[in-house]
Amino acid sequence: MRSLIVSTFISADGVAQSPGDDASYRNAGWTFRSVEFDPAAYELKGREQEKSGAVLLGRTSYELFAPVWPSMDEFAGYNAMPRYVVSTSLRHDDERWPATILRSLDDVAALKAGDGAPIIVHGSLRLARSLAEAGLVDRYHLLVFPVLLGEGARPFSESPHPALKLTVAEHEVYGNGVQKLVYDVER
Repeated sequence: MRSLIVSTFISADGVAQSPGDDASYRNAGWTFRSVEFDPAAYELKGREQEKSGAVLLGRTSYELFAPVWPSMDEFAGYNAMPRYVVSTSLRHDDERWPATILRSLDDVAALKAGDGAPIIVHGSLRLARSLAEAGLVDRYHLLVFPVLLGEGARPFSESPHPALKLTVAEHEVYGNGVQKLVYDVER
């Protein structure tokens, strides 16, 4: 069985919406504006590209990434691996960044049940919440930025649910104040 990892940039108050450029959110691009760039803080992202076997996205993130990521040299690993998009409304993939469309969380569970390297989820906050609620998330990769954003979408479910215990697998604080927190979900 493959593991499923949710990877996200997150503010100290739990907001993960639009860490890059996206005109739909008032604080878009907060990762670039909140701290000085420190390449050490992004080591985890490089490792994800080396160790993951597939990228899983929600429709909105896929539609934002498809026109941009294929031309980004720093995402060569993601661009080379299979991509999957969970959507009930997407009718066809973007030919610039081909992906397989999955129609349900059952399809994700079937993908996860196969053999292979981990499946990494980027962006896709609504999908991340749904995957957690379905018990499909095995690990969280969080880069926590020292900024408070207030309102904004969060990667964790706010619906009533039993407590979910996490075990710290890795942690580090970088010179720019970004914290790496890697949590395994206890079953």
